[in-house]
Amino acid sequence: MGNMINYLQGMDELAVIIRLILATVCGSLIGWERIVRRHSAGIRTFSLVSLGSAVATVLNLYLAALPGFSADISRIPAGVVSGIGFLGAGTIILTGRNQIKGLTTAASLWVASCMGMAFGAGYIVVGLACFVLVMIANLVLMKVSQQIEEYSRYVSIYIEVEETNGIKKLKKRFADMGYIILSMNKTKDKTLSGSDTALMIELDFKSKHSHQKLMDELNNLDFVSYVEEV
Repeated sequence: MGNMINYLQGMDELAVIIRLILATVCGSLIGWERIVRRHSAGIRTFSLVSLGSAVATVLNLYLAALPGFSADISRIPAGVVSGIGFLGAGTIILTGRNQIKGLTTAASLWVASCMGMAFGAGYIVVGLACFVLVMIANLVLMKVSQQIEEYSRYVSIYIEVEETNGIKKLKKRFADMGYIILSMNKTKDKTLSGSDTALMIELDFKSKHSHQKLMDELNNLDFVSYVEEV
């Protein structure tokens, strides 16, 4: 096993090809997790980012090893990290309801590039460890995060209520439930019915509370046409 790792860390052409394949496969698997969740960057994007980073790193090592050729071995990796920052920024969007989406995808792209550089440099163990930790963060920690958010005492909702007395009824309902309205603002969103009033509301439950239970309660109100957590 030790001999195999030592071989893969070398600059033999077959060893380099295997490292590039590893970078591409691991990048593809990270992209598979993103595309399953219907995010903007998927299998091809992640595989290419990881492969490109690995190739850039191998090229850097190759140039540095050429006799009589002086190369700064940190220059190309530094350029890769900066370049991926621009690519990741393109996956981040601000929705009409002031929601920021794409941060996890952007962060995953950046880490995938670092993983690719590790594979390209022959640091196989670190590259594989990075891959495993990224998958744990995106799969396991995401579920933990969702569980924490589901029972947070704070919630932000987008809601459409009837134009006549809808806001007044909603405020009374929240008061009856014992919730504190931290903020309530009308939005310019076009409502489903066309005549309702659209609101962005931040609530404080004062203690841990199921957000889904709140959504169910609001959906059952006759003066509420639509509601979602944002």
